[in-house]
Amino acid sequence: MADLLTDSGKALLLGNEAITRGLIESGVRFASTYPGTPSSEVGNILEKISDKAGIYFEFSINEKVAMEVSAAAAVSGIRSFVFMKHVGLNAAADPMMTLPYSGVRGGMVIMTADDPSAHSSQNEQDNRYYAPLSLMPMVEPSTPAEAKEMVQAAYEISEALSMPVLFRTTTRVNHARGIVSFHGCKDTPQKGHFDKDDARFVCVPANARKNRLVLLEKNAKAKEMSENSPLNYVTGKKDSDIGIITSGVGFTYVSEFIEDAAVLKLGFTYPLPEKKILEFLKGKKRIIVVEELEPFLEDNLYSIMGKNNVYVPVIGKRDGTLPRQWEFAPETMSKLKDYVKVKDFPAPLPPVDVQLPARPPTLCAGCPHRGSFAAMKKAAGNRNVVYASDIGCYTLGSMPPFRMADFVLCMGGGAGVAGGFDASTDQKPVAFLGDSTFFHSGIPPLISAKFNNHKITMVILDNRITAMTGQQPNPGTGRDFGGIKTESVDIEGIVKGIGVDFCAVVNPFNVTETAKTMKQALDVDGVSVIISRAPCQIDAKKRKLPAKPPMQVDRNKCIKCYTCVKTVACPALIKKADGFIETDLSQCAGCGMCASVCPKDAIKEVSQ
Repeated sequence: MADLLTDSGKALLLGNEAITRGLIESGVRFASTYPGTPSSEVGNILEKISDKAGIYFEFSINEKVAMEVSAAAAVSGIRSFVFMKHVGLNAAADPMMTLPYSGVRGGMVIMTADDPSAHSSQNEQDNRYYAPLSLMPMVEPSTPAEAKEMVQAAYEISEALSMPVLFRTTTRVNHARGIVSFHGCKDTPQKGHFDKDDARFVCVPANARKNRLVLLEKNAKAKEMSENSPLNYVTGKKDSDIGIITSGVGFTYVSEFIEDAAVLKLGFTYPLPEKKILEFLKGKKRIIVVEELEPFLEDNLYSIMGKNNVYVPVIGKRDGTLPRQWEFAPETMSKLKDYVKVKDFPAPLPPVDVQLPARPPTLCAGCPHRGSFAAMKKAAGNRNVVYASDIGCYTLGSMPPFRMADFVLCMGGGAGVAGGFDASTDQKPVAFLGDSTFFHSGIPPLISAKFNNHKITMVILDNRITAMTGQQPNPGTGRDFGGIKTESVDIEGIVKGIGVDFCAVVNPFNVTETAKTMKQALDVDGVSVIISRAPCQIDAKKRKLPAKPPMQVDRNKCIKCYTCVKTVACPALIKKADGFIETDLSQCAGCGMCASVCPKDAIKEVSQ
């Protein structure tokens, strides 16, 4: 990682590194998040450097709390930054939608990291629509360098309007690399003070109605700022009668592959600069709108033209030229060749006459979730079970041989829908969720299940870390960074405090014993909870925990029944040409799950 605390110079930075440097240069003093790709690296970096950078940083219990703590900092007069992936903003939308009504006193920027093509997400929603919904100004960078500079611009907009600003990125901005120049850092207060103003900050209906009028005035002011903002500018062949309107990563594709067109590059994308757009339309025979996902700019363009009795033919998503699904690629620009000159892009490499094996996503070797799934499958037997899973590594439980993620919606959703399955079917609902997800949004549905007498079994997969997004800490691990050290929060204590009578902690590496306990849980006439506790193998290696000896198969005992492969499906188990099973010692984590299910006791630790 580059030294983001240096005073000057240049560096090749990941987009998220550039954004973090932008926070430092902008004098941000408070930052919060719940980790989620493609925003995770910002939090990972702040965890390491926030103390030296003079920034208070926290991994909040969920995105809603992250929004609320950063809002408190901003209304106390210090610059704050809250960031999350696109679906995380749904969880934070409740406080976010009211925050523009009260506004802020110090700058506040809200980063939503959208994920076109759903690389690591359950949908590819376009969060630009949150800006007009909340009447919140929005900016969109196109490159890492621009992302760093635009952080400072966003704070200037926020403080000029005394309201938060939406900072919308996409995966190819967050995870691209580019040369970024470092500049001086703004000196801002480390601590603020909250001054009472009930009419502004106590959002009861009487105050909200008045603040709504103030918000509309601010929205009009934001529109004027957008008209004059250097973030919105014309480039390319300015005298061309073909015009392109674009924003975000779409601008990089236009810049690289399209010639002989005037380009209106929009960085301040809500409110849109209506006058600037109308001026750009003059003398144009055709307008092409280049944007990923939804036709946000295109539909607004139609509205502006209709309002002003202007008509120019528009090429984009509504006529089917450009796709609404997935992120763009160089090949996408070839769809515009009938309307504008498109540069040739490198031809794909010739096909190689090699049949590569398929590599579907899979849980890591030694992942404790394998043991949890194997044990539940054994415990359920022929029982009619519906598995309600959640968002995390364990979503891969949907893959063979487990097939134990029948319905997946959102963070904490598995526990919620389990109650619905109990009330509406005769099936036994089992909810899988991780330890971090339990704290995030799994506690309320457990309380609801207890209150409504839902007969569900919740399996909390406690691998001691927030694994899928990069091994970030959570309340179950405790905190030890940024000069703050806290003890872990006891999951079992919370479950029992809710009033759940059956709560058992199991070791998923022992599949046979775990299956016995899970069978007892399934037989409970009410709410039962299993806490399946064993460390994530990747995190264990990062923390340099004592390694266990790898396992090996005794060929004299192996009967080629393949119970180990069928039950645990660990990638470290290899079927050889002669039919015997061997372990790949380079992958084996020594967890012992395969040994615990072997009917002939043929798998043992490698002798040291």
